[in-house]
Amino acid sequence: MSNPLSYSPEEIGKILKISKGTVYELIKRGEIPSYRVGKKIRISQTDLQVYMRADEVPMKSSSTANIQPSLEKMIIENQGLIICGQDIILDLLTRYLEKVNPLLRSLRSYVGSVDGLLALYKGTASITATHLWDGETGEYNIPYVRRLLPGQRAVIINLVYRTLGFYVAPGNPSGIYDWPDLLKPGIRLINRDKGSGTRVMLDEQLRNRNIDARDIRGYDSEEMSHVAVASAVARGLADVGLGTEKASSQVTEVEFIPLTKERYDLVFYKNDLAKSNFQTVLSVLRSPEFRDEVHGMGGYDTSRMGEVMGEL
Repeated sequence: MSNPLSYSPEEIGKILKISKGTVYELIKRGEIPSYRVGKKIRISQTDLQVYMRADEVPMKSSSTANIQPSLEKMIIENQGLIICGQDIILDLLTRYLEKVNPLLRSLRSYVGSVDGLLALYKGTASITATHLWDGETGEYNIPYVRRLLPGQRAVIINLVYRTLGFYVAPGNPSGIYDWPDLLKPGIRLINRDKGSGTRVMLDEQLRNRNIDARDIRGYDSEEMSHVAVASAVARGLADVGLGTEKASSQVTEVEFIPLTKERYDLVFYKNDLAKSNFQTVLSVLRSPEFRDEVHGMGGYDTSRMGEVMGEL
């Protein structure tokens, strides 16, 4: 990823809608200042903005003059988009965003659903992915957005649906098929970390069944990802763990026991919706190319991708 405060000649060409050769000619004439990093030529954000405001801009017309403020606004808006969440499709999303919009710079924060919503509330994230199931209403995400973003106007957009279930040894020798089976004598659980959507699902299911988590052996043993949980089961460090079907396909010597389909959404502030970087996010989510690639990865239901699931 290039420096978000500078651009290559190719990126400048896309921003100004001119050829790369014209950009090099402008640099050669000194109309756009530049500097070198090794063998690469870079143009700073400040110098680009000065050039866009200058009276000497080539082929300037009334229509071009009207475009300049919107271009400058786009540059400012796209300097940083921080996306929280842990699923691999979020990495794919950031690549698509920068492919569609060369101005956009995305950063990833690999935190769980609760921490992602808190980061959004504190202003240290732009978008967060969440899959938080509420045991009282049976609803995904919206109740938690209300609680963790109090008084804020938010939009919830579906990314995918995922199948959640148990990771067990091949052949399921301990006969683990449902939540109460975690209480079987000798069963060792490997848990997810506090704040993850998977941990919240487990805790809500236990609460609804009046199961005391302290009665489950290994409840306090934590891993930070679905793959790490599956790996612990595969290595015999635990008899059961909870995670997505997709992650189980990445670990050998693990069998997957499906339990439920969970909704995995993106959450961001409603007043960001009109900004160009967020419009890019929506355009990618609703594009056949992105949907087809995610679907082709297996383990994801993309039927409602890009659909508004709620507005607060």
